[in-house]
Amino acid sequence: MAAPEPRGSVRGALCSLLLTLVVFSFACESCKMVIFNIPSKLEANKMVGKVDLKECLGSADLVRLSDSDFRVLDDGSVYTASAVELSDEKRSFTIWLSDTKRQTQKEITVLLEHQKKVLRKRHLKETVLRRSKRRWAPIPCSMQENSLGPFPLLLQQVQSDAAQNYTIFYSISGRGVDQEPLNLFFIDRDTGNLYCTRPVDREEYDVFDLIAYASTADGYSADLPLPLPIRVEDENDNYPIFTEAIYNFEVPESSRIGTTVGVVCATDRDEPDTMHTRLKYSILEQRPRSPGLFSVHPSTGVITTVSPYLDREVVDKYSLIMKVQDMDGQFFGLIGTSTCIITVKDSNDNVPTFKQSAYEASVEENTVNVEILRISIEDKDLMNTANWRANFTILKGNENGHFKISTDKETNEGVLCVVKPLNYEENRQVILEIGVSNEAPFTRDVALRMATVNKALVTVRVRDQDEGPECSPAAQYVRIKENSAVGTKINGYKAYDTETRSSNGLRYKKLHDPKEWITIDELSGSIITSKTLDREVVTPRNDVYNVTVLAIDQGGRSCTGTLVVNIEDVNDNPPEILQNYLVICKPKMGYIDISAVDPDERIHGAPFYFSLANPSPETSRIWTLTKVNDTAARLSYWKNAAFQEYNVPITVKDRAGQSATKTLRVNLCDCDYPSQCLAASRSADVTLGKWAILAILLGVALLFSVLLTLVCGVVGARKKKCFPEDLAQQNLIISNTEAPGDDKVCSGNGFMTQTVNNSSQGFCGTLGSGVKNGGQETIELMKGGHQTLESCGGAGHHHTLDSCRGGHVDTDNCRYTYSEWHSFTQPRLGETVSIISDQVEKE
Repeated sequence: MAAPEPRGSVRGALCSLLLTLVVFSFACESCKMVIFNIPSKLEANKMVGKVDLKECLGSADLVRLSDSDFRVLDDGSVYTASAVELSDEKRSFTIWLSDTKRQTQKEITVLLEHQKKVLRKRHLKETVLRRSKRRWAPIPCSMQENSLGPFPLLLQQVQSDAAQNYTIFYSISGRGVDQEPLNLFFIDRDTGNLYCTRPVDREEYDVFDLIAYASTADGYSADLPLPLPIRVEDENDNYPIFTEAIYNFEVPESSRIGTTVGVVCATDRDEPDTMHTRLKYSILEQRPRSPGLFSVHPSTGVITTVSPYLDREVVDKYSLIMKVQDMDGQFFGLIGTSTCIITVKDSNDNVPTFKQSAYEASVEENTVNVEILRISIEDKDLMNTANWRANFTILKGNENGHFKISTDKETNEGVLCVVKPLNYEENRQVILEIGVSNEAPFTRDVALRMATVNKALVTVRVRDQDEGPECSPAAQYVRIKENSAVGTKINGYKAYDTETRSSNGLRYKKLHDPKEWITIDELSGSIITSKTLDREVVTPRNDVYNVTVLAIDQGGRSCTGTLVVNIEDVNDNPPEILQNYLVICKPKMGYIDISAVDPDERIHGAPFYFSLANPSPETSRIWTLTKVNDTAARLSYWKNAAFQEYNVPITVKDRAGQSATKTLRVNLCDCDYPSQCLAASRSADVTLGKWAILAILLGVALLFSVLLTLVCGVVGARKKKCFPEDLAQQNLIISNTEAPGDDKVCSGNGFMTQTVNNSSQGFCGTLGSGVKNGGQETIELMKGGHQTLESCGGAGHHHTLDSCRGGHVDTDNCRYTYSEWHSFTQPRLGETVSIISDQVEKE
């Protein structure tokens, strides 16, 4: 399509484009094969043809192609996605239409055929249009933004060369036609005139990409769709606008010329890179007006200082009215304004100054942690900032550290305090030199102007005070040898009177003595040992023993000091072997190491010397000792030694000759780990000492003596015939009887018998009389419960052993009474138990 041209020019164009390839399109019925005739080569984004998607499946919401070289638009137009070249005469692909909601799908097969170069006239029955020359090309077109009309406004005419031979109808699509904004453009279907119906805002739509179509009356495309862009030409209809209505910037006072304060920025919605958007910045007004301190770069909007005289103490805030104008600042350009607030930040450009050059104060001697003076200053900088807060320093006169000066955060005053006692007798007046500065450093200009720090003198007068005794130094040292004799006297703690500088008239008392080892002479302060001093029991082990002493003058004033007693060590402790019981796994372990310690000082300790103590030939043959280091030795055994426990006596001696001997129990065990033998020894190895064994033997002897006494009584009773033999025979219980009778009777020896089943009863042991059974005489002791012999006759009565049988028997004819037997055995059993208990504790 093109604008109308003279017929002569048309003929010339036909001659020049005689060999140009023409693309014909063919549209078949819906959902059937569609055939397009195309050249052998097509560039990317070239239209191939158009298919009717709505007629095939109008509800389709998903369109896919089987060939990625092509793409299809919503209106059915098929374009090349990349350059296409037909190697064969035919090529086909499929278009799938899917309705995902109804789950239906249809397809259209597209067949591409190589276009023949034969040109012939169109027959009425042919379905493809052919032409000999091409005049269908994009025509540049534009329209003015905010046009005043009249509307509809004719933009241009679109024509197709096919109109010379056929009746052609024109149509358009795209944004502004069937897309928002709707109905902005329309085309006369017969003439091809393109119209605009209303004004257009370029800032909303800068270009409209329309597509023009030329088709015959029977609906076939006479030409390929023609892209028809319509550009909207800009008009300066938008004012430039600052990004902020109010800008807030800060700049330090005393800033140098050219210091950047901030940047202002404006935007313009008109077309970029045109005079409509070329902006220029300027300052309309400054408040306060004089002097002018700021400037702005006309193109970048950067605000800088043009004067070094920014002083916060004079003006702390400035307000600028900023202007921005398009058309590069020409008088007819559109203007926008904004406000810029510039706050001047405080800098430390004012030095603090003392209100006076000299100050006086006084303080009593020996007074500490008291305030004696407050010093005020003046500073013009911003209050409660680092530029205003003062730092006070004592420059001279405080070499002994008696004073400290600090700053009161509320008032910014210097507070002078005494932190170490002053002595009137040593110094009655002190002159201090005080300096002051700020927490923040001074600015460079101020630092250059100030040659020295601002200073003031403070005279402090010391007032005299009646002082008590002085314990100086607080800790005094004396030396005493360990194990010194009780009553040894040595010099003690000495205090003095601060007025007379002597110790006369002072009394001393002991406040604290941890072990009560010493006493103190009240008048002289000398100390006397009241017990033997043992260095090894002092805790912590630092060879010193602290005693707190109180010194009192005649007026009752006192001071406290510490007497540090350094106890000199003597070699009074032999080294001691740490181990008692050792396990050696043979043959896995060939030796075991033993070690010793000595509580004395090192000069009396290691190196230690280990040896076997008076070894027997057997011990010397099996065991050997070798040195490992100064405090340890290695105990080795002969390889053929038997598995058993050995007692190995070992003597260890220190360097001064103090020695001690210890017998080690060494278990030569067949094991892999010592813990195996240790567990076995805990469960099975119980050893009693000699005294414990002796006590057990004495207990056994005592038991036999009691039994012997009972037997003698039985024999005497049988000779006296206290009751008939047949009764004694009836009371005899055979030792192999499984179920003895339930009756309780007293046998001939006076003991009552009872059944084993009666577990609720007490003990009535039976030492029966002789019974003929297989030629042997049997004596049996029966055990029943834990009832005493007294319970046989009832509670509340004392009965002899004979009274258990119910009949009367004379005590001299039977045997001893129960009380006599109890009196005989009780003290002996108690003595035996006591002996056993003592021996077990010793072991």
